[in-house]
Amino acid sequence: MFRYKNYQQLGFTITELLVGIAIAGILTTIAIPKLNDFIISLRVDSEISELNRLLLAARNSAINSGNNTIICPLSPKCSNNWHKEISVFIDNNNDGDYDENDTIVKVKAAIQTSDKLQYGQNSLTYTPLGNLSSSPANSPFSYCPANEIDKSRGIIVSASGRSYTTSDSDNDGKDEDRNNNHISCT
Repeated sequence: MFRYKNYQQLGFTITELLVGIAIAGILTTIAIPKLNDFIISLRVDSEISELNRLLLAARNSAINSGNNTIICPLSPKCSNNWHKEISVFIDNNNDGDYDENDTIVKVKAAIQTSDKLQYGQNSLTYTPLGNLSSSPANSPFSYCPANEIDKSRGIIVSASGRSYTTSDSDNDGKDEDRNNNHISCT
């Protein structure tokens, strides 16, 4: 006598596979633009946080060392190329420039993308009291991601030496400074 064995289905039918692929395609189409926005926001937040920590390190170094501390992009003198490597150094001889007598405290790596980081001066100098040696520029540090100007963020440094990150105070999706001007790069 011939018997049929009961076989269980192992796998998917072609219909189930096609439905699964269609659902995955729809979810991917929805998720990829949001993921790109998320990645850009993370990059901007990371750079702003790192710059803010650099400013805090410069201020603390000035207070702790009792000497002026300068933050600037060195190449080899202070320049206005803020998107390049930024250094914090204790200006031991108070000449305003980096030389062999000065002490490097911390260095922030250059921005690796086509994003921009701008500031209105070549350098910031913190005094031993923790304040700035001269009035800060009217513009904040502005970080602008390439092709995404609405995601620009900034840091404002007050004359007292304290730094403040910008925020979206009017809920329009763009960060503003304390005068409600949108953060932008030229």
